[in-house]
Amino acid sequence: MVKAIVTKKKQGRNILFAVSEAVPFLATGGMGQVAGALTAALHEAQPDYDIRMVLPLYGAFRERNEPNMTFLGETTVTLAWRQEYCGVFEMVQDGITYYFVDNRRYFDREKAYGHFDDGERFAYFSKAVFAVMEFTEFVPDVIHAHDWQTALVPIYLKAKFTEQHPALRTVFTIHNLEYQGKFAPDILTDVFDLPASDAGLVEYDNCINLMKGAIVTADKITTVSPSYAEEIQHGGGFGLEPIIRENAYKLSGIINGIDTKTYNPETDTLLAKNYTAKSLAGKAVNKKKLQEVFGLPQESDKMLLCLVSRLVSHKGIDLITYIMDDLLQLDVQFLLLGTGETQYELFFEEQAIAHPRQVGVNIAYHPELAGLIYAGADVMLMPSRSEPCGLTQMIACRYGAIPIVRKTGGLGDTITDCRTGDGNGFVFEEYDAMLLLDTIREALDLYQNHPADWENLMGQAMQSDFGWDVSARAYVALYEGL
Repeated sequence: MVKAIVTKKKQGRNILFAVSEAVPFLATGGMGQVAGALTAALHEAQPDYDIRMVLPLYGAFRERNEPNMTFLGETTVTLAWRQEYCGVFEMVQDGITYYFVDNRRYFDREKAYGHFDDGERFAYFSKAVFAVMEFTEFVPDVIHAHDWQTALVPIYLKAKFTEQHPALRTVFTIHNLEYQGKFAPDILTDVFDLPASDAGLVEYDNCINLMKGAIVTADKITTVSPSYAEEIQHGGGFGLEPIIRENAYKLSGIINGIDTKTYNPETDTLLAKNYTAKSLAGKAVNKKKLQEVFGLPQESDKMLLCLVSRLVSHKGIDLITYIMDDLLQLDVQFLLLGTGETQYELFFEEQAIAHPRQVGVNIAYHPELAGLIYAGADVMLMPSRSEPCGLTQMIACRYGAIPIVRKTGGLGDTITDCRTGDGNGFVFEEYDAMLLLDTIREALDLYQNHPADWENLMGQAMQSDFGWDVSARAYVALYEGL
């Protein structure tokens, strides 16, 4: 083991985030955005906390940022019969210390996930979290792990490291219970380095289920909205409902926030023109630019419906495809940015070919273009069948794009139906395509026939408070309670 100079610790709590992705380094979805924003919010809310994060050193990130990192040295991770190299890089940014676990065999790949050996890769990473703690001599009061990729962190603490760290506590956040880390039971000892005597921690429904193991072993469990915390106990837990109900005493739902400094139409450099809730003229400029980018007629009076999403069924994409013919009979334009299941990608590409004056489609992951869509859209569609929290609806509000959402998970916690009084969007309850279409029609009526009311609705949406302050304080209370 090659040791390096240890960073001096603060006097308050020590919190270590163990996560497989985080902005500003890598974010494939909501977990990465939330992990990065939450650490920043915690640092601001609790400056006496020493907040650090450990992440895999992915190849794409290495190329861009290795000159800004310091190589601390190397250690070894034991994973069953294997002795694996573990390099430790450090970067300090905005008051937060980041550790990057270097192992090219596991992490120097084009994509973060979706490989045949993902179970072994993230078992190695979870073991490396403890190796980094020993190497840097930074022993946290709390390790905060996220989703199945780091579910083995609380499991390993319970099964292997309790004697070394008797005071260490764990928080495990479920961002999306649909992805549970399921593997064949015969790799328990060989890949996951767990003895047969601990099989009961992770075995469930005839397989190894890492999410189940984390729920059982973590000291506290959180998920990303109060409604989702209820839903996963009663029919929305993808088979884990009994386990979650048994552990409900340590479960809480804390709504996500968004980075209001980044998502700010007054200062966002990606926009064609900046604007505010009190001066909305710039939004029309962004709408015109967005129509130009997607090759649509630049008609300011057409309501512009937008979808920025993964194209998978639980996002409500099947509802949109079902009503598409009826939707295009309305006086609207439709834009889509996203990737996903082939059937949906082909469907929307065909719609764009058949209706070039009404439909614009970009099958891609393009964050910069997403920013322009938020600024140019009149309406943002989120008719999800399930949505743990959702960030799109909050970002859309910030830019004055009115969300149309189904009442599920965090969508129902953040969007209030304007048809029932003061609200910041449109909400429908049943998962029904015609209800979605009826809601779009009502939004169109307000947009076309009551422009002053629509502008008031935009202002109401833009003034919604989706910052991290309240949520950060909730996490502080959770840590202190441990």
